[in-house]
Amino acid sequence: MAFWDYANPTRFLRLVQVVLPWLIGFCVLAFAAGLYMAFFTAPEDYQQGNTVRIMYIHVPAAWLCMMCYTVMSISSIGTLVWKHPLADVSAKSAAPIGAAFTFMALVTGSLWGKPMWGTYWVWDARLTSVLVLLIMYLGLMTLWRTMDDPIKAGKSAAILTLVGALNLPIIKFSVDWWNTLHQPASVVRMDGPTIHADILWPLLIMAVAFTLLFFVLHLMAMRNEILRRRVRALRMRAASVSRPGTAAATAQPAE
Repeated sequence: MAFWDYANPTRFLRLVQVVLPWLIGFCVLAFAAGLYMAFFTAPEDYQQGNTVRIMYIHVPAAWLCMMCYTVMSISSIGTLVWKHPLADVSAKSAAPIGAAFTFMALVTGSLWGKPMWGTYWVWDARLTSVLVLLIMYLGLMTLWRTMDDPIKAGKSAAILTLVGALNLPIIKFSVDWWNTLHQPASVVRMDGPTIHADILWPLLIMAVAFTLLFFVLHLMAMRNEILRRRVRALRMRAASVSRPGTAAATAQPAE
């Protein structure tokens, strides 16, 4: 089936029903393998000791907070340019998940920063730009809640999302553009990773697990949003049908 065939919510819900159990199974297996390797087989760092194990939660969460916003940005283009019926559903459903990953990245980063930097927080370029990302997520969630019409809310949120996407390259390259306390990229590099394989493999498996978790939560949230909109449409239809009858009933005694 073509991509546009899944613009039909009913077909999309059937797809979710088939795919979701498999995603959940792979997600559980990936987390089991990743957590076991991260906490039982991966060695301690020669400088950081066991503190380095925070990395196996912090780094995937940081990757996912940016990936979530990238998904929202692509969905926003689908809303404004291609007017895909499920694009705004995708963007709205991804926002709370992205906010949760961003909050997790900030908290674990603070816990990791305390023994390394001597403080939980500094106004570092990377930390500040990620905090701005969290504020963007919360602002978009508020925008969707304050507008009753999901179509208008989706278009307004799409514009704001694309404006906020300018923050993504700032987050990514902040450690290269400015002198910051945050360490530079050590996994995705042109000359290859600088992390030892014994630490790199558990990190990559945890990244896969977090990615699968995002898709599981995203599909479940999209399914719930579609059903929520159907309930809203049925209520509005029922209200519009009942109004003429109500008006007629109130008019009879006046005669």
